[in-house]
Amino acid sequence: MKKLFAILALVFSANMLVAAPANDENSKKEKTELTEAQKERLAEIEARVDEIKGMDFSTMSKDEKKDVRMELKDMKEEAKRAGNGVYISVGAIIIILLILILLT
Repeated sequence: MKKLFAILALVFSANMLVAAPANDENSKKEKTELTEAQKERLAEIEARVDEIKGMDFSTMSKDEKKDVRMELKDMKEEAKRAGNGVYISVGAIIIILLILILLT
């Protein structure tokens, strides 16, 4: 019973770890090149962010501030999608390995 509890504690604690990219120069991969359309959209987003930074929020109403905040959040999500990164946590890797071991 103690071994089972120890194994479950290990599995659940491993789920709390998050996979992060290494900052080593040796482990850096070549980044994918952006297409012309993506470069143009990136320039548009950067221009809009600079425009928002220059705004005076003290004169805006609560709804206008909320709209600007939602717009920034949408642009951030769009930029993340363009990165096409996939990260798997340590816990997910352990679960996948356990499933593979049990199925074979």
